[in-house]
Amino acid sequence: MTALDGTEGRFPPDVRLLDSGIHLREWTDEDLPVMVALFDEPQVARWTPLRSPFDFDAAQEYLSQSRRARAADRGMQLAITKDGGEAQGEVLLFRVADEPGVAELAYAIGARHRGERLAARAVGLMAGYARTSLRMRGLVLRIDPANAASVAVARATGFHLADDEPVTFERMGHAITLYRWRRDLVP
Repeated sequence: MTALDGTEGRFPPDVRLLDSGIHLREWTDEDLPVMVALFDEPQVARWTPLRSPFDFDAAQEYLSQSRRARAADRGMQLAITKDGGEAQGEVLLFRVADEPGVAELAYAIGARHRGERLAARAVGLMAGYARTSLRMRGLVLRIDPANAASVAVARATGFHLADDEPVTFERMGHAITLYRWRRDLVP
């Protein structure tokens, strides 16, 4: 990741962030059953690229993939919690390959925890971390306009719809059209 001063920064091996009544922390092997409960549900299947059904084997592979991405310095995936304990969702931050200094955010909130502003708070917390600790200059989200909850999160956290052409593809019998939302982080 290119910092504003031109130096190369890396995702640290262990991140714990707290603010706005939430804690973001690393996933652990003990979280695998919770991952299944959070991610094996229709809305997560509809709006994310996660495998469906999302069973224990899928959770193990997902956690392994997350650890490989971190080791390769491609991104980081953190559990969203209220107190550092049981996860209620996830927030991801990963490099945008063709745009140094810019990272993409993604998130998923378990069905039982929606409506608590967890996604907006996690995005806000990660945006602050990306700006101050990682020295990123911008963030992007990719959202289908039919995903009203994610559009609301983007607006609530200071993102604006970019001029980029949307990308359309088929997922589980549904056409998904992803529009790019952008937030500049330079002070």
